[in-house]
Amino acid sequence: MALSFAKSTFFSKNGVRGFALLAPFSSFSTSSSSLPIDRVHGHKRRQSVVVSALELGGVKISKDEIVRDDPTNNIPDTIFAKLGMQLHRRNHHPLGILKNAIYDYFDTNYPDKFDKFDDLCPIVSVRQNFDEVLVPADHVSRSYNDTYYVDSQTVLRCHTSAHQAELLRNGHTHFLVTGDVYRRDSIDSTHYPVFHQMEGVRVFASNDWEGSGTDPTSHAAEDLKKCLEGLARHLFGGVEMRWVDTYFPFTNPSFELEIYFQDQWMEVLGCGVTEQEILKRSGRTDNVAWAFGLGLERLAMVLFDIPDIRLFWSTDERFTSQFSSGRLGLKFKPFSKYPPCYKDMSFWISDSFTENNLCEVVRGIAGDLAEEVKLIDNFTNKKGMTSHCYRIAYRSMERSLTDEEINDLQWKVREQVENKLKVVLR
Repeated sequence: MALSFAKSTFFSKNGVRGFALLAPFSSFSTSSSSLPIDRVHGHKRRQSVVVSALELGGVKISKDEIVRDDPTNNIPDTIFAKLGMQLHRRNHHPLGILKNAIYDYFDTNYPDKFDKFDDLCPIVSVRQNFDEVLVPADHVSRSYNDTYYVDSQTVLRCHTSAHQAELLRNGHTHFLVTGDVYRRDSIDSTHYPVFHQMEGVRVFASNDWEGSGTDPTSHAAEDLKKCLEGLARHLFGGVEMRWVDTYFPFTNPSFELEIYFQDQWMEVLGCGVTEQEILKRSGRTDNVAWAFGLGLERLAMVLFDIPDIRLFWSTDERFTSQFSSGRLGLKFKPFSKYPPCYKDMSFWISDSFTENNLCEVVRGIAGDLAEEVKLIDNFTNKKGMTSHCYRIAYRSMERSLTDEEINDLQWKVREQVENKLKVVLR
C-alpha cells in the first residue's frame, strides 16, 4: 500500500490531475519598494503586501489583467499575490535545495545535455495547458471548478507540461522545466492551491536506438526507467523501487515510480513514453521521447520532514533559518505547537455547490490560518434537500489565535458562503 499523501498525478486512473506526484523575490516587483518587517514573539517575519503589479517573463502585468470582474475569471486576490514569488528559485529554500539537487544529478550523469528553464511565465493559453498535451475536450480538469481561468482562453498553468510542445517546436531535445503551478483544491496539510513541479523531457533520434535490438518505444522506456531509478537513489539513497503501470493522456506506455521509504511504499513521480501525436505536431515525426514530472513539495515534505504544506510559504525566520543551500534532507524542527480551533458550519447545498468553491471562500478570508476544511456530516431529507456540515480548523504556525479573531473569521466565512455559494445556513 502506498504512503498516504497529497496526490497530484495528472490524469491518473482515478481522474486526479497532475503529471507529477507535488533568490527572494528576484523576479517579483510590487508597487512598494520594499517589504516591511514585523515580529512574532521576537522572531522576524515579512508582512504581506498588497500587490498591484508584477513582472513575469520580462513583462509587467497589472493586477486587473489577472483578477477581473468577469464571469470567466475565477482568480482571487490571494492567488494573484502568489504569482512571481518563485519559491523554487530560492537556493536556501527547501524547494530550491531540492531543485538544485535534481539539477546536480542530471549535470553529473548527462553533462551539458539538459537545458533548464525555471522562470517561464505561468500564464498560458488553454491550448498550451490542455490541447497540446492531448487532454480530452470533455475532461473534468478543464472545468472552472478545478482550474484558474484568466478568461475563457487563458489559464494559470496547472502543470509544467504546458510548456512541453513549445519547447519541442523551438528545437529543444533535452530539457527540465520547473515552476509554480495552480489548481483549485482542498484545504489540508498536503494540499495548497499553488505548488511546484519539475518536468523532464528527452528526445531520441533514430541512430539512438538503431542497433540496440529493441524497438524505439522500448528503447525510450528502458532509458527512462534507468534515468529515474538513478534519480531516486540520488535523492533517497539505496531504496527498494517498483514500477506501476498507469495512464496519462500524453504518454504511452505510462508508469509511476514507487520507493520503499520509512517502512511504506511511496509514489515519487509519473512518467512515460511521449505520445507520437505530440511529437508529430511539434515537427518531430521521426523521433521518440520520454517525459516525467514530479512535485517538489511532495518530495520535500518527506526529505525535510515538513509536516504542513503551508510552511513552504512561511517567512518566519524560525522556518527559513533552518535550511541552507546544498544541504538536502536537513530535518525540520517544529518551532510551535499552537492548538487548532474548530468551527462547524452546516447548510443546505444548491445544485451548483462544490467543495472547491467553499475552500476558495475560506482561503480568501482566513488565508493560511485555515488549516483544514473537512466534511463531517451530510444527509438528504424527505424533500430531497441535502445538508452538509463542514468543520474548519483554524491554526497559525507562528502564534496563538484569539477567540475574538477566530470568531470574526468564522462570521465572515458564514456570510460569504451564504452570499457567494447560494446556500442556506442552518
